[in-house]
Amino acid sequence: MKATVFHEFGGVDKLRVEERPDPVPGPTDAIVRVRACGVNRLDLMVRSGATRVKLSLPHVGGCEIAGEVVEVGSAAATDVRPGQAVAVAPYLFCGRCEYCLSGSESICLRGDIVGLSQDGGFAELARVPAVNLVPLPEGVSFEAAAAVSLATLTAWHMLVTQAGLRPGEDVLVLAAGSGVGSAAIQIARLIGARVIATASTPEKLARARELGAHEVINYQSDDMLAEVRRLTGKRGVDVVVEHVGAATWEKSVAALSRNGRLVICGTTSGTEGRLDLWQLFAKQLRLIGSYGGSRAELRTVLRLVADGRLRPTIHATYDLDGVATAQTVMADRQQFGKLIVVP
Repeated sequence: MKATVFHEFGGVDKLRVEERPDPVPGPTDAIVRVRACGVNRLDLMVRSGATRVKLSLPHVGGCEIAGEVVEVGSAAATDVRPGQAVAVAPYLFCGRCEYCLSGSESICLRGDIVGLSQDGGFAELARVPAVNLVPLPEGVSFEAAAAVSLATLTAWHMLVTQAGLRPGEDVLVLAAGSGVGSAAIQIARLIGARVIATASTPEKLARARELGAHEVINYQSDDMLAEVRRLTGKRGVDVVVEHVGAATWEKSVAALSRNGRLVICGTTSGTEGRLDLWQLFAKQLRLIGSYGGSRAELRTVLRLVADGRLRPTIHATYDLDGVATAQTVMADRQQFGKLIVVP
């Protein structure tokens, strides 16, 4: 098979397309012919060696896979059969620890992510645990499935499961042009919340409005916190969708109303942020971590896509030779929505 591979950590210049042995399934694995794979910021971190996970080289990235089942292992616990169209739930889990048994697969004690410590989907074939296969509803394309299998899943887990967003609440969505941001706008609007979204250019702000944002803030030219206070009559928002980290943390917390909830799933600008503890207890704020999502949540997201109630936002598609270009576009924050590789 062909795959986009790196043999050493570094920049996009380390990526190359080459022939690799076809993967062979273990007893509980499945082989998927990759028809689409989303590009995620995690791929950039893995390629540059910025994760804490030890992995063997050469390595194939790509954690947001959709495709067709080629083969299923002899002991696989799944009803999915060869030929079926599937998405691959990206969070790998043991199924035995206390968190798995309580339904929290994404925080499994032995957890992993497709494309992190094992090879991923920037290839024509991928080996994955068969239990992670989620059948695609009729009418959902491979590109659409790849676009929602991690970013939209993450946004759903953040807003619905973790933050418990309710109709009529105000929600601030940071970085509307990202995969999580563009999905969170739609999910919040679907729930019935009032959405305030931030982005860096007039073009991205216009796209955010098209997705359903009621109000937009240009964080490059305007003071985000002052604008939130103006738009909410100094009250603040009920929920902040935070995935930027250090650069926005203090203002995100300050933007919350009393009894407000901040839910965070990433730290692309850094992992450390100052916190005013007086604000935390005097306003009864809740700071909520959120990591990934479950297979059940992915099934829900895919059903909503099939029903037309969630619309995957795809910026561009690339072949295996274009993985480096796609990762550069992401690193430079040039996209609005998802970047998809079609092997």
